[in-house]
Amino acid sequence: MKVAIATDTNSGMTHRQAQESGIYLLPMPVIVDGKEYLEGIGITHGQLYEVMKQHKELSSSQPSPGQLMEFWDRILADGCDEVVYIPMSSGLSNSCSNAIQLAKDYKGKIQVVDNHRISVTQEASVHSACELARRGMDAAGIKEYLEARAYDASIYITVDSMEYLKKGGRVTPAAAAFASVLNLKPVLTIQGDKLDTFAKARGMKQAKIRMIEAVREDRNTRFANIPDEELRIETAGTFESEEEARQWQALVQAEFPAMHVSCVHLPCSIACHVGINAAGTGIVKKEVH
Repeated sequence: MKVAIATDTNSGMTHRQAQESGIYLLPMPVIVDGKEYLEGIGITHGQLYEVMKQHKELSSSQPSPGQLMEFWDRILADGCDEVVYIPMSSGLSNSCSNAIQLAKDYKGKIQVVDNHRISVTQEASVHSACELARRGMDAAGIKEYLEARAYDASIYITVDSMEYLKKGGRVTPAAAAFASVLNLKPVLTIQGDKLDTFAKARGMKQAKIRMIEAVREDRNTRFANIPDEELRIETAGTFESEEEARQWQALVQAEFPAMHVSCVHLPCSIACHVGINAAGTGIVKKEVH
């Protein structure tokens, strides 16, 4: 039985990366001034950041039922018997729960994994699913395996500007103005479901330090008995320049020298809410080793 692994661009994967890994990738919609663009096809990260600098209206969206079913049908027509579809967390979007409902029409051929992840932690699950499929596990087994390990991950994000958090209704205009006057930067976290406030810091430098401290705390508590080789620490952001991205990567790498730390773009679904020059980092336990 041939089991295909599919995900969406909320994982942070590019179309090239997905193609090279044999993964089916669904581009997620981004709405700019009322017009829809598909991530990685109709709009790049660089173009998205330009939109932010121009202060245009920006929001994320989800694929229509027709788009999702067409995506699955194409995979099955490609000679696959089953599909493991790993979307973003149900706690962050209705796209996962909608996919679960649509999958019922496929009589078990489509298994939708709700393992409460996004960005680098979602990508980690996608690669784990590929390995499990290579080992011969069926789609239902992969879904069960990943969901049982859903919460072995943390993401921390800080924003440079409150503009898009305010537009998205995550902070009030008064709170945004107060934070701007005092140069307060919120540190947000995703640990399974919602994007929640974790801490506040004075300036981006202190916010980044606070995120590193949070990852170190997770390493020393939740993952205290896990060997380094069974953990991943990643960085991400919506940086205007590659140099800023590399500096953030190097800062985290210096704190965790025993692990290889990479840097990726935050997916558009997060970027739409955190704005430009946001920085993030995450720690995730490898599900397969």
